[in-house]
Amino acid sequence: QVQLVESGGGLVQAGGSLRLSCAASGRSFSSYAMGWFRQGPGKEREFVAAISWGGGSTAYADSVKGRFTISRDNAKNTVYLQMNSLKPEDTAVYYCAADGKHSLSVGFKQYDYWGQGTQVTVSS
Repeated sequence: QVQLVESGGGLVQAGGSLRLSCAASGRSFSSYAMGWFRQGPGKEREFVAAISWGGGSTAYADSVKGRFTISRDNAKNTVYLQMNSLKPEDTAVYYCAADGKHSLSVGFKQYDYWGQGTQVTVSS
């Protein structure tokens, strides 16, 4: 079992930045590829970014490429999502997830464990 807890969400103006954190506990964090997903009001959950077990490979949705950066610190059992140049359309609940079998999956069904989510609201 892996427990995931997100933090760092909040209200920010368009053009601003936020850094989300996801702290993991339980089984070996470094054994899991990690992903960030988001779900906006009335929308389906969508892929945002993913990072491989060791952090050497990353993947991003086209909508966030160049603005968001995913990283991880295996010594701290934490994955981060640095979000810059935020837009109102980035408003959503952001979830981190752990995948024990694949690397850089973009489909949410591939992930085994999920956090409770953290709200990000970007005002125009």
